[in-house]
Amino acid sequence: MSLTLDPEIAEALAPMAGAMADATPPAVGDVAARRAMWEPIIGAAGTAQPFPPDVTTSEYEVTADDGAQIKVRWYVKEGSTPGPAVLFFHGGGYIFGHIDLFDGPVSRYVSASGVPMLSVEYRRAPEHPFPTPLEDAYAALHWLHEHASELGVDSDRVGVMGDSAGGGMAAALTILARDRGGPKIARQILLMPMLDDRTVVPDPHIAPYLLWSYDDSLTAWPALLGEAAGGPDVPATAAPARLDDATGLPPAYIEVGQLDVFRDEDTAYATKLSRAGVPVEFHLHPGVPHEFDSIAFNSDVARRAIADRVRVLKSI
Repeated sequence: MSLTLDPEIAEALAPMAGAMADATPPAVGDVAARRAMWEPIIGAAGTAQPFPPDVTTSEYEVTADDGAQIKVRWYVKEGSTPGPAVLFFHGGGYIFGHIDLFDGPVSRYVSASGVPMLSVEYRRAPEHPFPTPLEDAYAALHWLHEHASELGVDSDRVGVMGDSAGGGMAAALTILARDRGGPKIARQILLMPMLDDRTVVPDPHIAPYLLWSYDDSLTAWPALLGEAAGGPDVPATAAPARLDDATGLPPAYIEVGQLDVFRDEDTAYATKLSRAGVPVEFHLHPGVPHEFDSIAFNSDVARRAIADRVRVLKSI
């Protein structure tokens, strides 16, 4: 039996599939065309559901290691009590997206879980290649720990979370924080994370269903890593799948769709963490592509995935 789309996902994808079939995909290496194509789609998906009225936001600036000022946005639910908090990194292949486009998803996580989040406007490749985005993330982690008391955050219960490239960023940050001796990260929540710059050989079983394509990866990784992409010298803090020793990393929640380019690298990463004694909860969702939860947020699989994420957020 061949792989097929979940029926609810297929129904939600139908209008988009028709439009995309008539469009010429951006060429490999064309970052500007991908920004122009995907950012309106991300924005529309983020506002397709109501913005929770019980969530308020505040903006701050974090000083990065090179002196740049990085915008961060703090989301908190009205009436929330001191406890855990989560550092959130948006998706976009490291080359597109910004925190404004993810206001909706982040605010809904905060409303549903009661756990406040700090969303980070890390700088994007290729204008800012590795390690700049990760150093921005590390500076934000330090900032959250330094301001934990005034924000009502238990510094022993700080988690990291992200989707796609943001999931890769969250994973990389746990490695960097471990290797530098802190700050402490209590949990990593990796949603369809982008982890391996070597995923370049197409799988014909999933190729017809891809939203994020192999060509997208062949554009994004070189934008982030330059000529090093795919070679022997990429560190695990750039592509976490390169990690040799996962000992001491925080407990992980990892999920990915079976029709996602990142399926195999995410499955392998869950196994790698498990073999190092790291507690892992892993979900492989059948019949769904990348970012399925944004495409068909009312589908049964999306509702189950969101419920699991909220449960894990509450457990930090």
